[in-house]
Amino acid sequence: MSQARRNSLFLAVALATSAITAPLAAETVKITLLGVGDVYNFTEDDGRGGFARMNAVARAERAANPNTIYVFDGDMLSPSLLSGFDLGQNTIDLTNIVPFDLAVPGNHEFDFGPENFTEKMKASAYPWAAINITRDDGTPIEGLGGVMMKEVAGLKIALVPVAQDTTPEVSSSGSLSFLPTVETAVAAAKGAREGGADLVVGVVQTPWDNDRQLIASKAFDVILSGDDHLYTTYYDGITAYVETSVDARYLSPVDLTVEVEEKDGKRTISWVPNFRFIDTAMVEPDPETAAKVETYAKFLDDTLNVVIGTTETPLDSRRNVVRGEESSMGNLIADAMRAQTGADVAIMNGGGIRADRTYDAGTQLTRRDMLTELPFGNTTQVTELEGKQILLALENGVSQVEKGAGRFPQVSGMAFVYDPAKEPGSRIVSVTVGDAALDPAKTYKVAVNDYILGGGDGYDALGAGVMLTNAGGGGLVAQDVMTYVEKSGTVSPKVEGRIKTVGQ
Repeated sequence: MSQARRNSLFLAVALATSAITAPLAAETVKITLLGVGDVYNFTEDDGRGGFARMNAVARAERAANPNTIYVFDGDMLSPSLLSGFDLGQNTIDLTNIVPFDLAVPGNHEFDFGPENFTEKMKASAYPWAAINITRDDGTPIEGLGGVMMKEVAGLKIALVPVAQDTTPEVSSSGSLSFLPTVETAVAAAKGAREGGADLVVGVVQTPWDNDRQLIASKAFDVILSGDDHLYTTYYDGITAYVETSVDARYLSPVDLTVEVEEKDGKRTISWVPNFRFIDTAMVEPDPETAAKVETYAKFLDDTLNVVIGTTETPLDSRRNVVRGEESSMGNLIADAMRAQTGADVAIMNGGGIRADRTYDAGTQLTRRDMLTELPFGNTTQVTELEGKQILLALENGVSQVEKGAGRFPQVSGMAFVYDPAKEPGSRIVSVTVGDAALDPAKTYKVAVNDYILGGGDGYDALGAGVMLTNAGGGGLVAQDVMTYVEKSGTVSPKVEGRIKTVGQ
């Protein structure tokens, strides 16, 4: 055999061997995940956020990459000024313009009761899902799905939808049952992986404490989370995480560069994330959505831009204030509830005060202001309670102050001192009603809103009294405040020592 023949044969064998042993070239796929959550207000805030900009981003992402998954991780039906009129239908109409691939209900989806949520699900042009919500007998809820397996660019992507298990404490979910958020989510994620999912994505509405546990489980590739009203991205080499901001002010699409490789009959998946930051102040609003937003804005302007009085002192309804200390706005609201009912004392949960803003001294207050502060449609109720029950209610109110929980009490007609360093349930140091110490055996008339009277935010103690308001009676809390301001003409609430911590 000639040398040339030998060389040719050697090359042919080498090529054949290479074809057998070398892996197939890896396929690269780009997947974009866009999550939004905690979107309440139909319009923008100082040129940022709102549904028109949110829809514009979603349209652009889908246009740029057909392998885009767009999800909602909870809280839009309430609270907002307009939702006080239409029970959240505006949010459904606006999101139907650019539908989600999947939506998870947040606790605020149940503010107007489970029946309203069911109606809004039916009106949606996209599917709702949550693996941990059932009827009280454990049966599924019609129209509410579970884990969604989507095939995108040849990849099986499991969307694991999980709601917040504290919903019955902080909303009006009726008899619905909520399974533990973390335990249920992790089990479902592992099940999806065993079922053949290439990527597992958690779509969750739950606070940061639970998010940390979900990340630590290593069961998820990506977690898109709402509830904390923050913008956060994180990656530990195993799980990519996005906390999706509030009112679509800042959005973070996550691009996954996925390498798919097959070798010896085995398919392997590897990926790296790229977090993109979008300040929606730089986004041109979606024209179709903007036109609908304009009609809503005109309706509210025509209805609510009516001056009812003037505040002579600054008012503060910022979220961290009303949920953690005495607030001038909290005092105004509680004072109005007490004045309109003739109660001895009033208690208003800070989480029910929602505008998250300040007002300068001299500001003219409008109906819009009061309905923005109090958008839930709650009514003022009066009940008779013994002092010991009021004490239990206050203990509940300060039991989660370190978490910024909405149960923190704003009060009128009384003052209290508490020690946040003590164990929950034993933090109240002293309580006075008027000029006298709270008498555990004495009966007091207490004005509260119907939400906490029914045990909302953990206020079970309020249900132990004798109702003085007729069944179905009681005016709107917002209307009580508007009437109080209108009668007064000018108001001058200020922080005056109603709520103190030890050492103050």
